[in-house]
Amino acid sequence: MPHDTTTIPAPTVDDTLLDADLVALVGSRLCHDLISPLGAIGNGVELLGMSGLGSSPEVQLISESVAAANARIKFFRVAFGQANADQQLGTQEILTVLEEISRGGRLQYHWLGAGDQPRRLVKLIFLGLLCLEPALPWGGEVVIREEGGEWRLSAQTKRTKPDPELWSRLTGSLVPVSPAQVQFALLPREAGHQGRRVSWELTETSAEIVF
Repeated sequence: MPHDTTTIPAPTVDDTLLDADLVALVGSRLCHDLISPLGAIGNGVELLGMSGLGSSPEVQLISESVAAANARIKFFRVAFGQANADQQLGTQEILTVLEEISRGGRLQYHWLGAGDQPRRLVKLIFLGLLCLEPALPWGGEVVIREEGGEWRLSAQTKRTKPDPELWSRLTGSLVPVSPAQVQFALLPREAGHQGRRVSWELTETSAEIVF
């Protein structure tokens, strides 16, 4: 049987951008499909509460878990999902997502941005927050603010868990990443698409990402 001799063209810049769009489409699809069943579980918990069973430890645990999962999905939808150039996110929507993701967690996020923001920019910021997480396993405070056209994600904690090799991925290193670290590969790529450069600093008690 003859071999297929079709030549596959080398990737171009447009192909690279298309790949990035496909990653975002997959993220949007997963988050979209997960929102509905989580909402159904939440409705079921509410019905149990109306029936008088809502105070049981089991139902409380389910309710808290569903709330945490919903918050994470909303956050992931912005961080990993599709973001068109003309889309905006309102301040209240951003604050709500950050408040929900902070609730019950070790990290507390403080948004100091002014006014509505392009969804693509918030996507970049949320990817940056995901990059901060591994360095702050014992919790901390994260302040998000804009200074002179640059965005700073500044974290303070009692003790960080440094991984300079992984963080070097943000500034051009090709260190392999695991699925849990995929944000370290996506952040510099998204920043490049937006014409921004990423810098970072990691000390024993602080971590900062700037773009």
